[in-house]
Amino acid sequence: MGGIGSGRRSGFGRDTVEGCRSLDIDRLHKAGCLAPGHWGGWEWSRDGQRIASISMRAHKERLVLVYNVRCDGGEWQSVEEPVPITRAPCRYGGTRPYFLCPGVVNGIACGRRVAKLYLDGRYFLCRHCYRLGYASQSEGALDRARRKATKLRHRLGSGSRWDEPTPPRPKGMWRRTYERRRRQILEAEFLADELFEVEAAGLIARLMRHDRTKRFWS
Repeated sequence: MGGIGSGRRSGFGRDTVEGCRSLDIDRLHKAGCLAPGHWGGWEWSRDGQRIASISMRAHKERLVLVYNVRCDGGEWQSVEEPVPITRAPCRYGGTRPYFLCPGVVNGIACGRRVAKLYLDGRYFLCRHCYRLGYASQSEGALDRARRKATKLRHRLGSGSRWDEPTPPRPKGMWRRTYERRRRQILEAEFLADELFEVEAAGLIARLMRHDRTKRFWS
């Protein structure tokens, strides 16, 4: 069983869900990991390489997570964390599983019904217990414009590079839909270029003011 990481990260700013290992109960359910009696593992990978893993045992109303963790650069510790599971009825029949967050903050049990748990410390808890934000919440206008353009390109099956031409219309997509998305890509990229020029001009102006001030006092 591989180590899960170094626990809560130090530094400035608010940690984000994108920067944490996460467990998605829908993915676990589809993989059969919630079936009572199941005993297996779960892995995280990057570029096809495994970077972390855990073991898990499934019971009727809980999932027991077993893993190693190192918090704040300390020693590796073995953790066995039971996570309650509940099932809510779906509108058209059947049920959907949810985690019940096992976190305790300031002596108060969380118990939120959530689809994802995150590791930002010793245990897998919900994002509310760890006060995790989303990367998009700290983005500036330039980053938002770039992310929007990239997202639109991905919808057309393209990569993230802006020097690539807009991809051709995917098979089965209405021409009107394709033209609308193509126009949205061009608008988002044009806006990103404008914002980049504004930020670059502001940076150059600040550097010039700093240089003049330095020469004045030297």
